[in-house]
Amino acid sequence: MSQATDLIADFAAEVSNTRKLLEAVPEGQLDWKPHQKSSSLAALAGHIAETPNWLGTMLEDEMDFAAMTDYVPFVPTTKAELLEAFEQGAAAFAAPLEGQDDAFMSATWTMRKEDQVLMQAPRGQLMRSILLHHLIHHRGQLTVYLRMLNVPVPATYGGSADEPMF
Repeated sequence: MSQATDLIADFAAEVSNTRKLLEAVPEGQLDWKPHQKSSSLAALAGHIAETPNWLGTMLEDEMDFAAMTDYVPFVPTTKAELLEAFEQGAAAFAAPLEGQDDAFMSATWTMRKEDQVLMQAPRGQLMRSILLHHLIHHRGQLTVYLRMLNVPVPATYGGSADEPMF
């Protein structure tokens, strides 16, 4: 199995867990924050929803934050908007990777801010880190937000206190 095919399969496996958590976001509390230094519920959920869209920036050899002058983080105003954004990104994820060979996935990808290199490694390694592990990390944060809001936490890799496995 190629690196790209493996990444597509891993991402597809994470889509249902991500969808379940985003569906649990309570619409009436999108502005809620657990702490003044924390992101709002809408900002965190929006960040999760837009993560699949970052794949496009990783198809080029590098991404320069300084050139992203028009980027505005996605902060949904409704749950429907949140879910629609995630579904669109998730549906479009596989197509650009299909047929990419291991040489493409092993080529160096660079994230920079002008002359400062922020990270540089094989493209496939960074895709996995940024597009999968980063997504899973923020899903974990979202489960804490849900718990603090007394919203039932969906099961993901096993049962939860609200959806026991056994």
